[in-house]
Amino acid sequence: MDLHLEDFRREYTQGGLEREDLADNPLEQFDRWMQQTIKSGIPDPNAMTIATVDTTGQPSQRIVLLKHLDEKGFVFYTNLNSRKAQELKQNPKISLHFPWYLMERQVKVCGIAEQLSATEVMKYFVSRPRDSQLGAWASQQSRPISSRALLLQQFESMKNKFAKGEIPVPDFWGGFRVKPHQIEFWQGGVARLHDRFQYNLQADGSWNIQRLEP
Repeated sequence: MDLHLEDFRREYTQGGLEREDLADNPLEQFDRWMQQTIKSGIPDPNAMTIATVDTTGQPSQRIVLLKHLDEKGFVFYTNLNSRKAQELKQNPKISLHFPWYLMERQVKVCGIAEQLSATEVMKYFVSRPRDSQLGAWASQQSRPISSRALLLQQFESMKNKFAKGEIPVPDFWGGFRVKPHQIEFWQGGVARLHDRFQYNLQADGSWNIQRLEP
């Protein structure tokens, strides 16, 4: 194995980031960057890596889609029997990462995951395409399966089961809202002198903003 990865390098020249560019609230700043990312045409702008930790302290990461953002935090949905959901039940601390590398940007979020209410879950579930609803029923997420053929068989079984009428929300399916206490915005810079600003939530509900060395 001889990839010579050390030879891959480039300069980050798309722009800088100054304190006066930032909103006082990181969720407002995130919304600004998300809107710019969407307008840029980058595929899956709402894709984020989420990191959880099991009872032994082993971190685990996977990519999911951010489905909602409001003043309370970041929302995503999942099978509640999945590895990430089970780990969050044991340890609700979570980290999110948005890798907008085509814009030479990234955002890191640290917070606490809280399970969504049944009402919030239902509202989103009924908005999903029918095949996505069926997929939620067909997959026992994170469990071993012998073949893709068996997975497709399970999907067809659910398709037949719910051939008529609305598809109910599975009792094992739900979502989480990540309430942030720390958010970092990173903008690539020339000579690896990147711009990094970290927001930290204060006891009075305000946010402290500080520049970090790259």
